[in-house]
Amino acid sequence: MPEFSYDPPAGDPVILFEDDRIIVVDKPSGLLSVPGKLEGREDCLMARLEAFRPGALLVHRLDCDTSGVMIFARDKAAQGFLGQEFEKRRAKKSYVARVAGVMGPDRGRVDLPLCADWEYRPRQKVDFERGRPAVTEWEVLSRGEGETRVRMFPLTGRSHQLRVHMLSLGHPILGDPIYAEVAARDHARLMLHAERLGLHHPDGGGWVEFAADCPF
Repeated sequence: MPEFSYDPPAGDPVILFEDDRIIVVDKPSGLLSVPGKLEGREDCLMARLEAFRPGALLVHRLDCDTSGVMIFARDKAAQGFLGQEFEKRRAKKSYVARVAGVMGPDRGRVDLPLCADWEYRPRQKVDFERGRPAVTEWEVLSRGEGETRVRMFPLTGRSHQLRVHMLSLGHPILGDPIYAEVAARDHARLMLHAERLGLHHPDGGGWVEFAADCPF
């Protein structure tokens, strides 16, 4: 597995929506959601948002290499409400990815439990004894030469869930520095994007949806 080097893209956060209770941001690929544990990884979306919109509170995360929709709370009550939307699986998420190989079926479901692969952190792995339940539904959007564009719907929120589930089907996400074979890593970025997020708004509980255009 290649060593992780951190060279985040420059620029202010792209705000998709904001009101008195929430801020919705389009996170770029290559930027950590929160500060990393190692020195030199303090720059992150949270830090940039604090300078741009002070007081924003974390609700959930995206992998460093994943782009797309992230929601932040503007007060503790909203943070607690939104946290429950994710914990109780009321939040609905969809992702777009380009994966290696041409997938045969038009849609499917992966139900494989996941846990940390402690010997090879930060890798995750399928583990039927110690793994936590993880379920992903997917559908093919288009097929190309040696690759497939898919939309994925994670019904759970495990670390690296989509990346490991696609790998389990024999179709790792292109540009993945951890799970893809060397030939499939040869891309400018991880080809995974959090396209859409729907949940109940902390003000009144109405259903809201937010989307960020896929950049690849």
